Amino acid sequence: MFSLKDYNYDLSDELIAQKPVDQRDHSRLLFLHRETGALSHHRFYELLDLLLPSDLLVVNNTEVIPGRLIGNKDTGGKTELLILNYSDDSKRKTGHITFTCECIIRASKRSKTGSLIFFDKGLQAEVLHFRDGIYEVRFSCNDNFESLLYSIGKVPLPPYIKRGSDDNICNDRTSYQTVYASQKGAVAAPTAGLHFSKELLEKLKSKGVKIVEVTLHVGYGSFLPVRVSDIRNHSMHSERFSISKDVADTINRAKEGKNRIIAVGTTCVRTLEYASDINGKVSSGGGNCDLFIYPGYRFKVIDAMITNFHLPKSTLLMLVSAFAGREKILEAYKEAINKRYRFYSYGDAMYIE
Repeated sequence: MFSLKDYNYDLSDELIAQKPVDQRDHSRLLFLHRETGALSHHRFYELLDLLLPSDLLVVNNTEVIPGRLIGNKDTGGKTELLILNYSDDSKRKTGHITFTCECIIRASKRSKTGSLIFFDKGLQAEVLHFRDGIYEVRFSCNDNFESLLYSIGKVPLPPYIKRGSDDNICNDRTSYQTVYASQKGAVAAPTAGLHFSKELLEKLKSKGVKIVEVTLHVGYGSFLPVRVSDIRNHSMHSERFSISKDVADTINRAKEGKNRIIAVGTTCVRTLEYASDINGKVSSGGGNCDLFIYPGYRFKVIDAMITNFHLPKSTLLMLVSAFAGREKILEAYKEAINKRYRFYSYGDAMYIE
């Protein structure tokens, strides 16, 4: 249960989705009943029939920023930079501004301290520090940084999507974004939410399902592999989150009324479980969530979850295994592979109850 190899499975590359479906809510949905292990096959829009009017749906409203920048070193070499910790600080000011943030830099050679990187439209970055694969970079520009970023930046697609972002296949600026995204800061999408259309959300509300929003800015750590043989020795990456008082109160009232709390995605699961006390009462506020959920964890808040199909040996696969049982999850994945479901970020979904 704690061995990394226990969370492995084989997947053909052809089942890794390279683009979204034409209509968000027409993706496939595999329903897993975690008590019995029973499976059934649906389309995502049929979630309307699976949820109860008394349910509370919790979504993550983080917005993916176009934080992938292509530039050139002062020595002339091509460089790719990925912003990791975008925030509102200084970034909407006009006039000459400078600020620092953490980045990943890909180049033929490691960028030295003091080296400069030049981007389009006058944006410049100076390398200040390097540690554990992360660079501290000071940006400077003579324009509104956010406008500049959205003008020249690219969507940071996951490494298993083998094509360029915003190409002719689809517009990733919109498709790799939930329809309710509003809080800028993520470098990866909370992909379970990609299946919701505005129409489906309205139908759920009309049925009586309440929908509330939390924020967790998905970080690059989502793509980092687990490198220890005993998963209990893994150190989880940290991600910024926030929960408003109104949302926390709504969740707590639902729990008191014995209504089901359904988390849309592992990001919502981690946020709610991290922000709750031993009795499952959720506190408002914000901070950095580094909760690592793996089998043996006792869930305090959520009663069901919507999620995508996750990479082998990933912390996300361990989280869903903690919720439904490792054997049941691997059987569900085997069924999904046999039925040729589409996997990972642009892939199909699971509903686990």
